[in-house]
Amino acid sequence: MKHTRKPARLVLVDDHPLVRDGLRARLEAVTGFEVAGEAGNADEALALAATVEPDLVLMDVGMAGMNGIVLAGIFHDRFPAIRVLMLSMHDNVEYVTQAVRAGASGYVLKDSPSTEIVRAIEAVLAGQTYFSAGLGVRMIQASAMETPVERLTPRERDILDALAEGLSSKQIAQRAGLSVRTVETHRLNLKRKLDIEGQAELIKFAVEHRRK
Repeated sequence: MKHTRKPARLVLVDDHPLVRDGLRARLEAVTGFEVAGEAGNADEALALAATVEPDLVLMDVGMAGMNGIVLAGIFHDRFPAIRVLMLSMHDNVEYVTQAVRAGASGYVLKDSPSTEIVRAIEAVLAGQTYFSAGLGVRMIQASAMETPVERLTPRERDILDALAEGLSSKQIAQRAGLSVRTVETHRLNLKRKLDIEGQAELIKFAVEHRRK
């Protein structure tokens, strides 16, 4: 019996309806993509994510009210299993760095060809990172000066310290006001970012790098 693969569920977050309309039209034409919803601000985006549980959120950086980088951090905190891909008109490497530190998995420019946006979504869904041409080289140069711990988000850093204290996922969840599943996802992200395979190795690393 042949199993058909479920389409990747996408949510579009941009405060310009025309931009969302254009993105929806382009992405819904791609086999394997399903636009599960769209939002014009942070509150709508968070409510939608909790309801439709998308695989990826394509998020504008420069939105009225809460900007996309701050929102990406909240997404990474509350929904660490959801991939976030930033979409922006700004090619400022500082914006890109802030987005990655907030938990975004990629950053693509709004004036990129639609084929590149599709390529970026596919890469991020596959667990990779993606940056528009030119930005990638500059990001590599910037990240070469950072330690692996400096690349962690604030929530990931807190969980790393809690692991150093010997707390279980359940205890960390109770302390942080998160679900155990969310904490487990953060632990997986920590291992991926730190290039660590086993739980014992992760805890050893946490103890060695615990904040004083």
